[in-house]
Amino acid sequence: MAQVPPDSATLLPRPFRVARVRRELGDVRTLALEAFDGRGPMVFRPGQFTMVYVFGIGEVPLSISGDPAKPDVLVHTVRAVGAVTRAVCAAKKDDVLGVRGPYGEGWPVEAASGRDVVIMAGGLGLAPLRPLVRMILARRGAFGRVVVLVGARRPSSVLFSRDLAQWRARFDLDVRATVDAGDSTWNGDVGVITTLVPRVTFDPGKTTAFICGPEVMMRFAASDLVDQGVPPELIFLSLERNMKCAVGVCGRCQFGPAFVCKDGPVFSYARIAGSLRIREI
Repeated sequence: MAQVPPDSATLLPRPFRVARVRRELGDVRTLALEAFDGRGPMVFRPGQFTMVYVFGIGEVPLSISGDPAKPDVLVHTVRAVGAVTRAVCAAKKDDVLGVRGPYGEGWPVEAASGRDVVIMAGGLGLAPLRPLVRMILARRGAFGRVVVLVGARRPSSVLFSRDLAQWRARFDLDVRATVDAGDSTWNGDVGVITTLVPRVTFDPGKTTAFICGPEVMMRFAASDLVDQGVPPELIFLSLERNMKCAVGVCGRCQFGPAFVCKDGPVFSYARIAGSLRIREI
């Protein structure tokens, strides 16, 4: 079947004004953006992404890290690793960026209704999971036990430390963090994130899991959860690829038979387990 070209409106960036910028880590910034083109807020689902355009430099796919219940402010958390992301991180209040989207399949929150929930985030992977956590907290009575596991390389690279502190203060969440290498300031766990799984309580057969982080981390985390008894079709992972068009036309984000921008970025482990084991993809 021939592909239908995307509507031109889906490829046209909207102007957003930078409302505020917050330094999260040394090379990570969170930007709050507000639309001012008269078309209203950009409503999104947890797990979706946008293409953010820096005029004169280029555009880059960025996960949305804000609260889906507050779409008036579009929030992105980004690490400065290339020309475009460095320019995004360098943006100041009242600067104007272009945004198109939102795109992709988000976290299937409905698949966790009435079940225990395990959320595993590695490094910057907590950014696309943050809207999911906030939605679950807003509907807390619809879920069983909720476990949030966070992994980072070192204490200074733990993302959203204020959010983690607020979540830990609740009595209806089990929040734990671990680092690959601790220091004199760290009183928490040391080790890879999968070492936390045996220390938390959930019913594997009645659990839905959501995972985002480096691909090697997701591969081992998903495999460990399957070994625990969590159904592969109820383990969801968010993949990251070099996206360009965001609508499944250019082919740059192909992952096996799927396109990450259009068919993902969220996939069930049952769907991609075979491809995920092939490191060259």
